[in-house]
Amino acid sequence: MKCIVNGTLLLPNGEVKGRALAFEGGRIAGILDAPVPGAQIIDAKGGYVSPGLVDVHIHGFMGMDASNGDLGELRAMSRKLARWGTTSWLPTTMTLRWPMLEKCFDAIRRAMSDSLSEEWRGAQVLGCHAEGPFINPAKKGAQDGDAIQRPDFDRLKPWTDVVRLMTVAPEVDDALPFIRRAAETGVTLSMGHTAATANQALAGFDAGITHATHTFNAMPPLNHREPGAVGAALSDDRVYCELIADTFHVSPLLYGLMARQKGDRLVLITDSIQVAHLPDGPHDQSGQTVIVDGIRCRFPDGTIAGSSLTMDRAVRNFRRHTGLPLWQVVNMASLYPARSVGAETFKGSLEPGKDADILITDGDLNVLRTWVRGECVFGAGDEA
Repeated sequence: MKCIVNGTLLLPNGEVKGRALAFEGGRIAGILDAPVPGAQIIDAKGGYVSPGLVDVHIHGFMGMDASNGDLGELRAMSRKLARWGTTSWLPTTMTLRWPMLEKCFDAIRRAMSDSLSEEWRGAQVLGCHAEGPFINPAKKGAQDGDAIQRPDFDRLKPWTDVVRLMTVAPEVDDALPFIRRAAETGVTLSMGHTAATANQALAGFDAGITHATHTFNAMPPLNHREPGAVGAALSDDRVYCELIADTFHVSPLLYGLMARQKGDRLVLITDSIQVAHLPDGPHDQSGQTVIVDGIRCRFPDGTIAGSSLTMDRAVRNFRRHTGLPLWQVVNMASLYPARSVGAETFKGSLEPGKDADILITDGDLNVLRTWVRGECVFGAGDEA
């Protein structure tokens, strides 16, 4: 057994000092008044002890991308994600032609299995977030318009064990029957890349949508007479809302409003893309030119291509612009995303019986050490 001491524990309902976090066999054993005699002691040195972060919308970074369908790249990304505090993730595919999507799904299926082994040494792959191809061409954003198609459950059916989350536009032809059938199989449906009216969005929620993809982005703007997809998602308690908290995709002036409106259904994401963390300037991304300019990633015509965000920075940005306590913002990057895709029974918080996905950080959530399922995969410290 291992016990982390001398740290502030970030729990679902607050911060706790002066107690020890015990974990063994890959799971959290308990929160104790004192370490278990004979346990291996890990000194947090006054830092924070946080649950690992869960990113349910991330495409790639540093030249790698889930849409390449490459198991080696998924492994490499998993290892690097641990450096930024992400301990589980959904590799997110772009809107691609179906044969290429199947190649990606196959690689992710293998990664889901491989990431349970000690040799993986990185963030666990929980499944795939398929961002399309069943979306509205009018709101395709950075997606490939030629690869968009009408919803077809028969195509998805062989992959429902892999696709944990899927972005769909509820207003397109055949979407509602597709949403109902997919939801029945356990796939979480997300509204995105959509031109839906509020009533069309509500019909999608009634059919089984429980999630909104990068809220505000690739949706009609909120209007006081036609609140549209944004208004419906913010108003409906059944729906989790993603937020790219990079201060570029959505104005920080709205962060507090979203926190007050959505509460425990606000989910921080990165939407990081292949060119993220590369030097500023033009880069090739799957045959398209994307220009990196600090936190901004755009196509030459100015269209936003994605982000270069990491989950730890998302937490810092959100906290800085709202003043909310760290434990509450960490929930938005751990427990709430896990809950939004049905993984809260084993991920997302420092509760006994859950996977020992643990971070030691400083006061601003700069990551010092990372454990995934009880194995230290990033950082070094005093263990005795």
